[in-house]
Amino acid sequence: MKKKASPPVRLVPLGGLGEIGCNMMVLEIGDDIFIIDAGLMFPEEYMLGIDFVIPDFSYLKERKEKVRAILLTHGHEDHIGALPFLLKDINAPIYGTPFTLALVERKLQEYELSSPARLRKINPRDILTFGDVKFEFISVNHSIAQGIGIAIQTPVGTILHTGDFKIDQTPLGDSMIDLNRFAYYGDKGVLLLLSDSTNADYEGFSLSEQTVKKQLKKILADSTGRVIITVFASNIRRMQGVLEACEKLGRKVVLIGRSIIDNIDSASSLGILHVPEGLLVDIKDIKNLDPSKVTLLTTGSQGEPYSALSLMATNSHKHVQIQPGDTVIFSSRFIPGNERAITRIINQLYRKGAEVIYEQVKNVHTSGHAYQEELKMMLSLVKPAYFMPVHGEIRLLAKHINLAKSMGLSNDRLLLAEDGDIIRVTPSGITKEGRAPAGKIFIDGKGVGDVGTLVLRDRKHLSEDGLVVILSVLNGENGEMVGEPNIISRGFIFEEFHKEMLQEARTLVKDTILNADSEQKKDPGELQGEISKALKRFFNSRLKRRPMILPIVLET
Repeated sequence: MKKKASPPVRLVPLGGLGEIGCNMMVLEIGDDIFIIDAGLMFPEEYMLGIDFVIPDFSYLKERKEKVRAILLTHGHEDHIGALPFLLKDINAPIYGTPFTLALVERKLQEYELSSPARLRKINPRDILTFGDVKFEFISVNHSIAQGIGIAIQTPVGTILHTGDFKIDQTPLGDSMIDLNRFAYYGDKGVLLLLSDSTNADYEGFSLSEQTVKKQLKKILADSTGRVIITVFASNIRRMQGVLEACEKLGRKVVLIGRSIIDNIDSASSLGILHVPEGLLVDIKDIKNLDPSKVTLLTTGSQGEPYSALSLMATNSHKHVQIQPGDTVIFSSRFIPGNERAITRIINQLYRKGAEVIYEQVKNVHTSGHAYQEELKMMLSLVKPAYFMPVHGEIRLLAKHINLAKSMGLSNDRLLLAEDGDIIRVTPSGITKEGRAPAGKIFIDGKGVGDVGTLVLRDRKHLSEDGLVVILSVLNGENGEMVGEPNIISRGFIFEEFHKEMLQEARTLVKDTILNADSEQKKDPGELQGEISKALKRFFNSRLKRRPMILPIVLET
């Protein structure tokens, strides 16, 4: 009897391969589709006015009836932040650990999309079965509670996705990585490993959370004034360490920021975090306490303009003003693109007499992503037949490829892929076999995808060179000008200092209109184009500047 052929297995990364963020991997097995993560990315500097960025879902929209499940590795925004937008088109159950789903549920409520019946809780070592496909969830260390990797048993072999991970031998709480399970699959045979590349350019091992906890406790013990600690609101283990240290040192703790309060509440209700009785106090009561006995846990680690820490630094917070003797700790990473905003706040804090401590000064933060030696350890345990790095910019994926080469994997067993690549997985190899629509969708306020590269280009142009608006009125019957052209500039020049030049510009506009032929005067668009070209040349020759020119021609 002829053996039944295995269904084709394909991977289609829609985000996270070529950038930090927007993590999203599509797994196609025959007629079934499984989605691993659906994250967002925070805007880069050139994305003026953009709130955040999500992957292009068009590939999935065309195949939405095939989507069987959405599997989440953990609850960070770069892995769950795009869910509210995805769920508008994709109706599929969402699987995640309890804390991950608590964060998802709150996010869906914000977008009025909450559907608890579709949120399915799983735990490490649970196995989900969909026909010939099995998913086993494996506990990993990360900077958020209950992160997981996923072992996917397919008809062609096992694909192992690490999720975001590190290998911490002394983690806080019960978040030990399940190295035994990774080794089990390595011994059983892994066809393809997909591994986190975020820190592929860092040598050695990442710092342990226990080291950070000891450093924070020492600073708390040595400080004679208030200590203000800003952390990522999702870093429950870090906050647990701070709470335990404050309890031992007799310090009361104030929680500031809705996301911190909500996450601690969720983690407490799930039994992930323990808040000692009587430790927390209301922010209104700190004025009655000895400053040396007060610790504030607050949002604002990335210099967000209206965050609690930013308001404190500018004396705009309702209850807390920075004062000499305060110690402010940034127990968080400076996310690329946010350095300027964070540095501005640090300077403001110093100006008010505070002492500021951050990662580059003392060990008050550690990454949740594996360094090179940990990545090599994962490769050693899993022993994959083939390897494809995920989660990172191209340079990081390439460095991870080089690490794999140093572990003995040959070029024909390695694949450097990018968003949109369609990758066929077979027992004899992994190959690119085409491209899927992939890109970035910009979210600006309530607008989804209505801002593209042309709009961003205009915004950049306006921010750098300003705007000049020229209003001209023509007689509809004879095409002659009515009155003088009116010129208004914003962000280009100070009009009081350039009156003569602006008068020359008006004269140039008048001459352009007078010299236009009758056909041009009948076509406002063509006439506006001629005015724009004339003024661009004029301003460039006079000031070497290129403002955005917006000519308007009206007929009476």
